[in-house]
Amino acid sequence: MSLNRVYLGLGSNIDRERHLTAGLDALAEVLQDMRCSAVFESQAVGIKSGPFFNLVVTGLTALPLMELDRRLKFIEADNGRYAPERKGLPLDIDVLMYNDLHGSFDGLVLPRAEILKNAFVLWPLALIAPDLLHPGAGKTMGQLWAGAQIGQILAPVPFEWHGRQLTSV
Repeated sequence: MSLNRVYLGLGSNIDRERHLTAGLDALAEVLQDMRCSAVFESQAVGIKSGPFFNLVVTGLTALPLMELDRRLKFIEADNGRYAPERKGLPLDIDVLMYNDLHGSFDGLVLPRAEILKNAFVLWPLALIAPDLLHPGAGKTMGQLWAGAQIGQILAPVPFEWHGRQLTSV
């Protein structure tokens, strides 16, 4: 059974700590060798809402890409993402990269365009995997972050998961 390296972006703007913790707990059941970036607070992009907490997670999985994406939708649903009465975004989990896949896979475009557009994706990704090569841009995440000119303000926030400090401020 071959394992695939994945990078996932997580975000929440409702009961942020609770939903991110629940998301991380669920991902720990799906990923091996899971590592988390620091957690950042950012203003919403593309929607009117309160500020988000965001982070990037990496790990290994035996799941094929589309099965992983399906599992992520279930995790989001378990946290109220698709509830008709929800206000805001309780939990959002996006596949940012899956191995070095590049292209469209059943409507899922990889690497995810948000890597190059949003500081709340690129900065945590650069922290967790500075030497990771972006398959489309031909530069490492560290190089991309160093040269990024993204007009978004991020602030690291203290965040603990299972006794581990993800962010020290």
